[in-house]
Amino acid sequence: MSVIIHSARLVDDDRATEDAWVRFDGERVAEVGTGSAWRAVAAPSDQIVDAAAVAGTGAVLTPGFVDIHGHGGAGFSYDDGPDAIRAARELHRAHGTTQAVISLVTAPLDAMERRVAMVADLTETDAGILGSHLEGPFLDHAHKGAHDERLLRPPQSDALQRLLAAGRGTVRQVTVAPELPGGIDAVSLVVSAGAAAAIGHTGADAGMCAEAFDAGATILTHAFNAMPGLHHRAPGPVGAAASDPRVTLELIADGVHVHPTVVRIAFAAAPGRIALITDAMAAAGAGEGRYELGGLDVEVVDGVARLAGGGPIAGSTLMQDAALRLCVASGVALPAAVHALSTAPARAVGRGADLGRLAPGFLADAVLLDESLRVRRVWTAGRD
Repeated sequence: MSVIIHSARLVDDDRATEDAWVRFDGERVAEVGTGSAWRAVAAPSDQIVDAAAVAGTGAVLTPGFVDIHGHGGAGFSYDDGPDAIRAARELHRAHGTTQAVISLVTAPLDAMERRVAMVADLTETDAGILGSHLEGPFLDHAHKGAHDERLLRPPQSDALQRLLAAGRGTVRQVTVAPELPGGIDAVSLVVSAGAAAAIGHTGADAGMCAEAFDAGATILTHAFNAMPGLHHRAPGPVGAAASDPRVTLELIADGVHVHPTVVRIAFAAAPGRIALITDAMAAAGAGEGRYELGGLDVEVVDGVARLAGGGPIAGSTLMQDAALRLCVASGVALPAAVHALSTAPARAVGRGADLGRLAPGFLADAVLLDESLRVRRVWTAGRD
């Protein structure tokens, strides 16, 4: 049975198409068109979805959102096992995130090894899990953020190889502070293993970051956060990444981690290379209170998560549809914002050939939103 979604404004491939339709055949996109041409390809057994009837006359259809950096939600942390991951993912999927990379915080090496293997197992049974992201332990102490500094370590090849081996080819991203001893070699090792090397939680200057990018690093982990700022005489990691067309900049567009004005500036500085992430922790969708992240106590007040006792920001309570709305309210064009939720992150973790677009042959992941950009329906691999 095919699924046909019609009468929507299709926002895809950095442009918007009015009165569009999309046909899914099983798990893949089969056809895309405009107007009433869908009637000629519809079969009696097809499921027909009138987007305007479901989401109103301003209905917007986009590719499924791809979150390459998140830690949990709905009261559950991704570090706590398969059931916790499934529960958190159910929440994020309801907000349009059809695909996610499971980010793991700094922990003892043996524990991280087990968690990476656990995520590898989940990729075989869950169509919405792309693999894992190691956001630690190879981070700079001075820019640790919400990571346990007692467990941070230089990126020695034996430790890194253990984690990569545990992932059995499913580690999608590894964050490294390149200035640490062995940092540049670690970048090369990550890339040679088929994963994306990311620069983050770092005190590196622009020159050191450029060296890491030349070694193969292609992502800047949550740009502006846990790193030196952008200064007119010291461009730092953000300046190095924005000026390098090979690099994708992660951005937490919640109005807390990055001011809306800076969100707009980032999109202008690196067009097509912004990946909107949530960096969400367990409190996302779960309310105020006390939580734990990587063994550290976290307090959530007014939607902002910080280490207990007034410490640094500890992840976010963000959903990707809320990031979309903030970007548009900040002056970012809707097609550019959607690109940053779908095409750009998919490409950043090596899935740009079949994910992040609503084009023939791509995975049939889609989000139907109303005119106010609220999610009304979600499809993953052709199923809602």
